[in-house]
Amino acid sequence: MALHIDDLPAAIRKAKRELRENLPNYRAVFAEVEAAMHEEAHRIARLRDRGEPVIPEIAFADIVGNRVSAEQIALVKARGACVIRKVFDRSRVEQWDNDIADYVERKLLHRAEDKYFGQLASNKPQIYGVYWSKPQVLARQSPELTQARVFLNRLWRTESEGRVHFDPDHVPVYADRLRRRPPGSESLGLSAHCDGGSVERWIEANFRKVYRHVFSGNWRDYDAFDAAWRTEVEEIPSPAVCSMFRTFQGWTALTQQGPGDGTLQLVPIANAMVYILLRALQDDMADDDLCGAMPGRALSIRPEYHAPLFHALSSIPLMQPGDTVFWHSDVIHAVEDAHRGKGYSNVMYIASAPSCARNDAYLARQLPDFLAGKSPPDFPTDHFEVDFVGRATADDLTALGRAQIGLKT
Repeated sequence: MALHIDDLPAAIRKAKRELRENLPNYRAVFAEVEAAMHEEAHRIARLRDRGEPVIPEIAFADIVGNRVSAEQIALVKARGACVIRKVFDRSRVEQWDNDIADYVERKLLHRAEDKYFGQLASNKPQIYGVYWSKPQVLARQSPELTQARVFLNRLWRTESEGRVHFDPDHVPVYADRLRRRPPGSESLGLSAHCDGGSVERWIEANFRKVYRHVFSGNWRDYDAFDAAWRTEVEEIPSPAVCSMFRTFQGWTALTQQGPGDGTLQLVPIANAMVYILLRALQDDMADDDLCGAMPGRALSIRPEYHAPLFHALSSIPLMQPGDTVFWHSDVIHAVEDAHRGKGYSNVMYIASAPSCARNDAYLARQLPDFLAGKSPPDFPTDHFEVDFVGRATADDLTALGRAQIGLKT
């Protein structure tokens, strides 16, 4: 599912011309969207500034006990994000953190350069190109995190447009990295961005179908949790673009961390993409410019183009070891530049993904890399772990873990 474009400026000009022709009142529609986003962003800012939570929080025990209320679910779908508390016992996760430190420091592994984030205003986070440590593999295959991710997958509308889009009850492995951020680190954050597509959102046919209600002007009918066409979009090939469809990006806290600790920030508005898409069609943008979007990079969200949304940019609440945070694949996120806390701010990146043809195809490519200890297909070919003592192998997999990574039982 790769999109190849020979002349990108021409493709952007063509796409903008078509989208404007199909939505002649694009100025008026955007004015409505801008007013609505301005109101919602300021409402969230007022709540945040009063010390009220703006990222919904769910107890993992309530997921297990089927006690999550309809009101909580509605809020998660409106904000496009949630914190799930106490997915893992604290003592277990603290041991994982110690084991990861030993695993990494044994080889004095330096952080892999991250070309994907190279166009963002802030510098690169302290992310390690490590994928197959035992704690990462144990967390991914755990019944607890699997149950949390199935819950999240089920928030999506998996059947629409007369088709079934994915199976929410099966959670394939998407091996990702680690963040180990020491206290006192400065300018190691990430400026605001979205993953899962950049210029393709305007250009590629299936992306346009995902956002069909936006581009037709019926933006209030847009449902960020409708999976129609999401698993069929095509992206420009890049060594730093996620090849899987993720219902939610996410990470698991290995240490205590909160605002000021160089942690995650979100714009908790699930349908903010409506604003981003229509903003690029306005007349102050050059015909070959989509608010600075670059192929093969994160979709940068900038104050000069998307100012109203920044009012809602909020740090996630204080996290304890074993807590998790998840955000919709279209939600704007960033990382605080400075870590002014006293301890390490460490996380394992573990997203929520469902079973579908797109993801199954990636599993088939990823499996040989796991068995060999190589970097997964989506990431730089550093292959740091090939000769690491103590990396996870197939012998460390449970029956659930084998199924999730695509090993035949």
